[in-house]
Amino acid sequence: MSGEATIDRRAWLAGASALLAAGPGRAAEPARPGESLPALMLAFALLDAVTNGVAVTPEGRIFAVLARIDGSAGPRVVEIRDGRPVPFPDEAWNAFTDGADPARTLVWVNSLRIGPDGDLWLVDTGSPGFGQPIRPGGCKLVQVDIAGARVRRTIPLDSVVTDKSFIDDVRFNRGRAYLTDAGAPALVVLDPATGRGRRVLEGHPSVTASRPISAEGRIVRGPDGAPVYVHADQLEVSPDGAFLFYQSCTGPLWRVPARLLDDPGTAPATLAAAVAIVADTPPTGGTAIAADGSLFVSDTDTQRIVRIAPDGTASTLIHDPRLLWVDAMWIDSHNRLWLPAAQLNRLAVFQGGLSRVRFPVEVYTLQLDVGPAPNDHR
Repeated sequence: MSGEATIDRRAWLAGASALLAAGPGRAAEPARPGESLPALMLAFALLDAVTNGVAVTPEGRIFAVLARIDGSAGPRVVEIRDGRPVPFPDEAWNAFTDGADPARTLVWVNSLRIGPDGDLWLVDTGSPGFGQPIRPGGCKLVQVDIAGARVRRTIPLDSVVTDKSFIDDVRFNRGRAYLTDAGAPALVVLDPATGRGRRVLEGHPSVTASRPISAEGRIVRGPDGAPVYVHADQLEVSPDGAFLFYQSCTGPLWRVPARLLDDPGTAPATLAAAVAIVADTPPTGGTAIAADGSLFVSDTDTQRIVRIAPDGTASTLIHDPRLLWVDAMWIDSHNRLWLPAAQLNRLAVFQGGLSRVRFPVEVYTLQLDVGPAPNDHR
């Protein structure tokens, strides 16, 4: 890995987008003197768990993934019903313990997504906890029928992982699924119909973190005290399906033509030559993309959400001290941006064994003037 990179922050700090009226929900706490707190609304809060991602159906059903980074017991995926988390699709799938079949239970789900097909898709890293090896058969993509609360099928990812892999997130486009490997830097192109996948851009600078992730102005360190590098992590598909945007947690944001990704005959050198930088980005927890091509990027250092316009210019959408490590965001059918304040950097595994998480862990919404990209989800 190369030395620490310098990111030009002037572009993404310039200007501020107009904020619209708040959507439905309970109003957040009033501002303290000197704070700028626009129209954030509190959607729900968890009293004893951390969520690093949400997905919401057009009918308003809310699903959340719980960050079991330390390997602790408990549900991995929940539906929020009447403000309370309920294991989803059922308790059996959420009952992983040592000795359980990793192919038939959720080991460590890092992300979830409602796909264009209306099903809930879960990315299971297959590792019981931070720094632990992948359990055989545990790394998988799980497709869940939301209406029936049942697993339709699992797609094993054994053939596309290495012993250093951390399969992180997924997006869908024209019958393909794209995944990021944040441990062994690469992208994965998968055909969900056949379950066959392949690694691309392996070790390329665009998928490789050049500096460790930071949050609240401090380098995040693992249990051994070493700085944590998070390689290919966030990814989004352009509304027209032409490009895949992706980055490591420390940016910058890159793009590559989807047609080249999708073609197994594309030579590695040709694919690498087609990669281009879109924008400098801050240390990032999560992203989302809107129907107009706007990308929303969370800043883990300064508790901002940055909007990157289709032309690459950036502005601050909102700056709020409560937005502590906003992770995987979601834009729902009512044009609301969902913001899980995950506080991942405050977990005990990154704090020398003593958690600094402030409970309850909150998920907010912010009203936008645009909806989700129609090819991404409903």
